Amino acid sequence: MSEVKHLQTPLSEEVIAGLKTGDRVLLSGVVYTARDAAHKRLVTLIKEGKNLPFDIEGQIIYYVGPAPAPPGRPIGAAGPTTSSRMDPYAPILLAHGLKGMIGKGKRSREVIEAIKRFKGIYFIAPGGAGALLALCVRQAEVIAYPELGAEAVYKLVVKDLPLFVGNDIYGNDIYEIGKKEFQIASCP
Repeated sequence: MSEVKHLQTPLSEEVIAGLKTGDRVLLSGVVYTARDAAHKRLVTLIKEGKNLPFDIEGQIIYYVGPAPAPPGRPIGAAGPTTSSRMDPYAPILLAHGLKGMIGKGKRSREVIEAIKRFKGIYFIAPGGAGALLALCVRQAEVIAYPELGAEAVYKLVVKDLPLFVGNDIYGNDIYEIGKKEFQIASCP
């Protein structure tokens, strides 16, 4: 198994170039959250030539709608949501400086090509582990669209958030690699 890579946000193109599909990562620093409704609003702002509620240059968006914070914690369960729902929006955000995305599931060919073109990265967070992932969140603050509730944009400060590289700048896709490596005979 590969060694774990410790990363700090914001991500540089040099750091991203050193990541390969399948790498294990512990991510620390600032990460922003956004799901479908927030993505639609962010892309609308870009298309209208308006400023975003945060500077996306070199940043990472985590596809999560966190649960309310229990007493003494900054956030409740914070597991990834299905990334393909953000596929219509990801290429334009990457074109405007976004460097990373965190979610679960396969990405479209268009997103994989945008990751290559704009030198981004797609991380996979373990699904079903939202309560454990929340333990990596040190601070959480709503910074945009509070009316969206759990789908508001949060600024999170994370420490050692465990991730895998799903898609790298070289066009590799962990789901395609997995199919080839673990292909079994068809069942009768």
